[in-house]
Amino acid sequence: MGDDRSSAGSAKALAEAEAGAPAVHYDDEERPARVLGGRVGGLVSTVAFGVALLVLWQVFRPLAQGSQYYLIVFLALTLPLVFLAYKSGWGKGRETPTVGDGVLAAAALVVCLYPLNPFDGGYNGFLLRQGLLEPVDVVFGAVLLILLIEACRRTTGWALPVVCLLFLGYAYYGGLLPQTWPIAHAGLDFAQIVDALYNSGSGFYGTPLDVAATYIVLFTIYGAVLDLSGASRFFVDLSVAAFRRSRSAAGRTAVAAGFLLGTVSGSGTATAVSVGAVTWPMLRRAGYPPEQAGGMLAAAGVGAILSPPTLGAAAFIVAEYLNVSYLTVLGWAMIPTVLYYLGILLAVEIDVRRFAVRAVDAPQTGAWRLLTRFGYHFSSLIVIVVLLALGQSATRSVVYATILAGVLSFLDRSTRLTPPRIFAALAAGVRGVLPVVAVCAAAGVITATTTKTGLGAQLASLLVNGAKAITDEPAAVLALTAVLAAFALALLGLAVPVTASFIIGWVIIGPALLTLGVPAPAAAMFVFYYSVLSEVTPPTALAAVGASAITGGRTIPTMWQALKYALPAFLAPLAFVLTSNGEHLLARGSFVGIVWTTVVAGLAVLGLAIATGGWVPGVGPAGRVSRVAAGLSGLLLLYLETASIIAGLTTLLVAVLLSGFERRRRPAEAAPAPESRTQTPL
Repeated sequence: MGDDRSSAGSAKALAEAEAGAPAVHYDDEERPARVLGGRVGGLVSTVAFGVALLVLWQVFRPLAQGSQYYLIVFLALTLPLVFLAYKSGWGKGRETPTVGDGVLAAAALVVCLYPLNPFDGGYNGFLLRQGLLEPVDVVFGAVLLILLIEACRRTTGWALPVVCLLFLGYAYYGGLLPQTWPIAHAGLDFAQIVDALYNSGSGFYGTPLDVAATYIVLFTIYGAVLDLSGASRFFVDLSVAAFRRSRSAAGRTAVAAGFLLGTVSGSGTATAVSVGAVTWPMLRRAGYPPEQAGGMLAAAGVGAILSPPTLGAAAFIVAEYLNVSYLTVLGWAMIPTVLYYLGILLAVEIDVRRFAVRAVDAPQTGAWRLLTRFGYHFSSLIVIVVLLALGQSATRSVVYATILAGVLSFLDRSTRLTPPRIFAALAAGVRGVLPVVAVCAAAGVITATTTKTGLGAQLASLLVNGAKAITDEPAAVLALTAVLAAFALALLGLAVPVTASFIIGWVIIGPALLTLGVPAPAAAMFVFYYSVLSEVTPPTALAAVGASAITGGRTIPTMWQALKYALPAFLAPLAFVLTSNGEHLLARGSFVGIVWTTVVAGLAVLGLAIATGGWVPGVGPAGRVSRVAAGLSGLLLLYLETASIIAGLTTLLVAVLLSGFERRRRPAEAAPAPESRTQTPL
């Protein structure tokens, strides 16, 4: 084992699970949940378990009334749990739900189930009233709107609810704007707004909630089953054992563990915290400063949202919006994921030299021994990909993988999924998706508003016209639009969770890129990656906050270090959209094209790593001029056109030669003194 905390933490979580009180969940979309016990904890776990059974049943025997009927039932069962499982934030924040929480939970159940009431024609009658809602329909819809905004506030904070209120204000008051303004519209009254939200396919029961209730919940259940079956601990232990003889072992272990846990987690903050709890003692003994280690852990954790086969919640929405299979989205993510972790590993190797990192004591258990004993944990991951390749749906694939993980758990006596543990795993999986449900349902306010008012097309037009006001050159217009879009998405990600950031970005930024001829896959992945990278963007980088809590480092410097490690990922998405060759990085195009663009992009990542790390691998420290040249080479190489590639390769060679020349001019010391551990330079 990498550290005693690994087994202790697993034992604690296991004890909580078997006691019927799920452990506190930390996800990119949420604040910490309550630790519920007693009757309330049992009630929440029982309802969550029932929801899990409904979700699994829906995979093989969909409800005859259709998908919207299922979404109504799903929301009616999950939304009340939010008010019981998450604190209001007012007062002392009791762990036990208050009477007010119970009232809100009961109200949520009633207003969600109202469309299914047997009066006034029942569910079919409710659908037939679309566009002509009765006053009582409007009242129930308005109450549901308020409850969803409150649920979103409890799980994610104030930012997204404020954004939703701004969109609602625009929908209601937009008709009062001067009609000469591009964003003006005819105006909507309150009943029309509620109708769009409560009784249409673009509101509360739109694609985002459909994805959460159909795909994401199944993957959170799968992750919970894997965790209780011992897979998470195995992935960390394997990473520790794999690099035990290397001087870079501590850093490589953290990165590898982040990747392996990310394949089943899909949560950047949770992965950073989980990996940090085990690897921080090793990193500390190796000589890493707290901020440097925290930045590395945060960057490696965020890779969880980029790592197949689970990715993050927004990836499932990409598949739905573009009407492609989830396997296709996994294919698009493969090369960018490799480039992302290549950048982190290069930064790790550079930091080994800069901070005089020491080797640490090797664990007794070898990697091969761990693989032969516990390597079966990889089986379910492989099954997901194989079944997807054979044409199975993503939902059935993950269900079969979950069953396989449960069966394989019996190979280890300490992690067998007995009936109580199966109950705990299914309940924990549903509890883990609650904040995503709140975000996705609330995002219906944004999608419905943009659909009804045409706001998305208008804002996209403003973005493109802003670029055209500066230049008429098509390539320059595209480049300016992409840069402005990246900046806008980065700012948006500071305020709202990843899933909501993607939804908003796609309805506003997506049309702008599509107008300029960018293929839909490239545009969608561009928005996806910049939405994800908000997790390491100061000053609200959640993954860095979690990592700094583990290492004890200063929060803001930890964020800047995380940004340094993830810098290549901030620039690589631009390559998707700037040239037609950028699509090769999404594994689209000829084999030769995919290979050469991957190699060029890898060299670009090397140039950026030299620029941020101040060291040329295999040569030595890089001076200021060398770093500037290396950074410029990375930018040129990412443009992926012949002329810029030649210029980039030349500039990179110059950076390397300058570094070698500077090293020869130095006195005879073998290497410069290690940097102070209190420094956290970019």
